[in-house]
Amino acid sequence: MLRRVASLSTKVLTPQPAAWFSSKININQAAGILREKVAKITQTNDLNEFGTVISIGDGIARVYGLGKVKAGEMVEFRTGVKGMALNLESDNVGVVVLGNDREIQEGDVVKRTGTIVDVPVGEELLGRVIDSLGNPIDGKGPVKTKARARIELKAPGIIPRKSVHEPMQTGLKAVDSLVPIGRGQRELIIGDRQTGKTAIAIDTIINQKRNFEDETKAKNRLYCIYVAIGQKRSTVANIVRSLTQHDAMKYTIIVASTASEAAPLQFLAPYAGCAIGEHFRDNGKHALIIYDDLSKQAVAYRQMSLLLRRPPGREAYPGDVFYLHSRLLERAAKMHAKYGGGSLTALPVIETQAGDVSAYIPTNVISITDGQIFLETELFYKGIRPAINVGLSVSRVGSAAQIKAMKQVAGSLKLELAQYREVAAFAQFGSDLDAATQRQLNRGAQLTELLKQKQYVPMAAEEQVCVVYAGVRGFLDNVLTSEIAKFEKGFLETLRTRNPDILAAIRNEGVLSKETDEKLKAVLTEFMPSAGLQMKS
Repeated sequence: MLRRVASLSTKVLTPQPAAWFSSKININQAAGILREKVAKITQTNDLNEFGTVISIGDGIARVYGLGKVKAGEMVEFRTGVKGMALNLESDNVGVVVLGNDREIQEGDVVKRTGTIVDVPVGEELLGRVIDSLGNPIDGKGPVKTKARARIELKAPGIIPRKSVHEPMQTGLKAVDSLVPIGRGQRELIIGDRQTGKTAIAIDTIINQKRNFEDETKAKNRLYCIYVAIGQKRSTVANIVRSLTQHDAMKYTIIVASTASEAAPLQFLAPYAGCAIGEHFRDNGKHALIIYDDLSKQAVAYRQMSLLLRRPPGREAYPGDVFYLHSRLLERAAKMHAKYGGGSLTALPVIETQAGDVSAYIPTNVISITDGQIFLETELFYKGIRPAINVGLSVSRVGSAAQIKAMKQVAGSLKLELAQYREVAAFAQFGSDLDAATQRQLNRGAQLTELLKQKQYVPMAAEEQVCVVYAGVRGFLDNVLTSEIAKFEKGFLETLRTRNPDILAAIRNEGVLSKETDEKLKAVLTEFMPSAGLQMKS
């Protein structure tokens, strides 16, 4: 028995001759096979240009090798999937996979591409929907652009910039009168879910159509980029449908990284959109970019950072989450005439939880931006839409950009609304109020009603001036609050048909001159009795 086992083990352990060393292969063939094997070994062992996947999971690959890889460089896996090198450690490289990691296996070869992530830019993208890497996702065929740009670029310095002085009209009375936005400004739209944040952004895009329809306003044209981060695909499809219906897609580019896409792609989307916007800015044109929303980008970045084993900080966000947003928003700027005079205006959106603006990400973005439009759930459900809290909303640089005519009429509007809020708080406790207080409460309620606006009906600046004028000059004091919408419709119709000269004067001069003021007063005095409005008893 022992002899049999010994003989078996001898057979098993006896080394077999290599296939290429057998007598059937001549020496020339053997040399060829050896050369081929050595070439393969040399290629995969060039650890500066190639690497090997040590581990893969949750969209993060640990790669041994890639000695000369740069931070943020694109690498390519065996399957053709791209990745981005983020963690450059002493013994391995942390790569985030830009796509599906299911087919990547341990031991796969990874190679450098030598390029930093870039996207196609230019007017050829207008009307298209693309992903974070610039690939079209709207089924309209390939995108043919003449230029590409890196998604991460340094923001303009102090010398190339100019202070914000041109208005960026949103078409919303509450915004353009109380929290005006200028070209090159960063204005935050902040509020809980379902308070109308996206509605303000979409109305702003639709309002730019008037500049594209009028050839004389070619210099004022504002190209729009809407970046959807972590949203449902159905939501993005609805936005595309709305913009198409209002003929706004012709000057809009949509960059979409939906909730079903990998976290790295959601993280990259705002930078990709910004690079596209910078192309317009640096060529002397004007662009508007909407980031909807940056809280989802921060969550995607937190996921990536934790999986890359970077140390967590407050609310488990990494230490550089402030820099994540500051380097993005600083790229919005108004350029000096020597540098083309273009501009990039940013409207970042942040979603709060139960109105808590003191959370980490909201406070970060508030400190970076030039003001915020604060939306409240309570106002939204009261029917005050857009649900802007006028007390907490502010524009730090926009007043310099506001047209003079609006400044003339809206100056007292701010004051009266502030007084109304103050008095309304006390009025809840006392019933016997003096006549002056009663008058303040009445005027405040009328003005609040006047600032309401339906979605998808942005208003021209000259029409806004006329409507606000009627409110602040006391023409609506005796009108029932429920009749104000009827007044607005009838009054604007009268101005458009019978008095277009008043609208033209405000539009062309940008000032409410004494003559125009007198004309407007006369029109209102004549219109009010014949409008068929119900008055207060």
